[in-house]
Amino acid sequence: MRRFGTGLTAFAAVTLVSWSVAQLVPQQKNPPFFKGEKRPKDDESKTRSLSGTVKDEKDNPVEGAIVQLKDTKTLQVRSFITKEDGVYHFHGLSTDVDYQVKAEKQGASSGVRTLSVFDSRKSAVIHLKLEPKK
Repeated sequence: MRRFGTGLTAFAAVTLVSWSVAQLVPQQKNPPFFKGEKRPKDDESKTRSLSGTVKDEKDNPVEGAIVQLKDTKTLQVRSFITKEDGVYHFHGLSTDVDYQVKAEKQGASSGVRTLSVFDSRKSAVIHLKLEPKK
């Protein structure tokens, strides 16, 4: 009859030892990387950026153009006003969302361009060209 008690005690001892060893061995959250390879931060791997230039029909940079970026899931719109070099940029964009970008100034506008979820670049570049309204 003591056999039952001994088996239960052995089970408890094995469980306690297994738990203790698990506490001592560090668990890897990310796969190992090769020497010299940069390990991305968790939030860094899920975001990307978009930049580009806005130019007029003569290929000159446009100062004061309003660049609008639309999140196609939430429909939220972010804006950026270009400086004299015509450059715009948006940071912290989700990799799980399509974005639409367009530019406007004084009646001239660019076509709507899309930054797709299938575009795997972390720093995407989309140049926009303003065309006068017809």
